[in-house]
Amino acid sequence: MTTPANDLLVRGRTVGEIAASLPGATAVFRRFGLDFCCKGDVALEESARQGGIDVTELERALSELPTDGKSDAPSATSELIDHILARYHEVHRRELAELVRLARKVEQVHAKHAAVPRGLADLLEQMARELEQHMSKEELILFPAMRSAMRGLEAPIARMRHEHNDHGQTLRKLEALTNGFTVPSGACRTWHALYAGASKLADDLQQHIHLENNVLFPRFAKGMAS
Repeated sequence: MTTPANDLLVRGRTVGEIAASLPGATAVFRRFGLDFCCKGDVALEESARQGGIDVTELERALSELPTDGKSDAPSATSELIDHILARYHEVHRRELAELVRLARKVEQVHAKHAAVPRGLADLLEQMARELEQHMSKEELILFPAMRSAMRGLEAPIARMRHEHNDHGQTLRKLEALTNGFTVPSGACRTWHALYAGASKLADDLQQHIHLENNVLFPRFAKGMAS
């Protein structure tokens, strides 16, 4: 009996390795609430156990992914960096500014509503500041070094991973403050737009961190930049 191709990509591997090698896996992990970006070095079975997830159901969902799926991330290092800059850095900057504006409006207009996300605008502003500092360091220092195929980047990469963990903690605060991005009954259109945008930001940031932690950074740890 032949072993399904997806099973070979899953068994005995970490969630980060699976996310990097099996197109569509990240969407499955998000659906199950599995942290594949900041905790990508954890084995699938252990990650499922920590999250209280039935590993059999998780493996079944992964096995049902199409085997001919392709990642939208370029394979060459320089092109991958360009993709990260355009798809995530630029988008985070643009969308966070608008989300802060929406959050301020919702908090002011619906101040007396029991479900108003008090402090959300401040949290989003904090995210914007921290992400700007983080992305600037990548753009000015780390990414140019990677484009030049420099070695000895372990220390700055370790620092970026540490900051990614901090971003992950902020995302958990964001999800808690918005009740999992659940809009209360009777909420206005601005509130709906705010939570839809915040949910997209959370998905984008997880995918962004995953591409760096599990795809880009390991190339330099292993001396495989191209």
